[in-house]
Amino acid sequence: MSKNYYDAADLRKFGKITEWSEELGNKFFDYYGKVFEEGALTAREKSLIALAVAHTEQCPYCIDAYTKDSLQRGITKEQMMEAIHVGAAIKSGATLVHGVQMMNKVNKLEM
Repeated sequence: MSKNYYDAADLRKFGKITEWSEELGNKFFDYYGKVFEEGALTAREKSLIALAVAHTEQCPYCIDAYTKDSLQRGITKEQMMEAIHVGAAIKSGATLVHGVQMMNKVNKLEM
């Protein structure tokens, strides 16, 4: 039994999600592949975005995959860290802006 809940070897099993729902699994992989094709954004830019999102979503498999992908695409560790900070700033800002809802509720209840 592994000492960690997440096993890095499981990332290699990702393609097997089609086994229990072939149609939906294949549709996901078709979509996923299409998203990462070159378009208005380069594959390099998409990899960096994916790395930042992987951190905000806290997916260890995605972090591993897109760290490796980013390095292979020539993205520096400084660029990766800066992207992660951008993601963290957006995530924290999104959390704080929801405080307005709490403030509105408090104001309404205090009336």
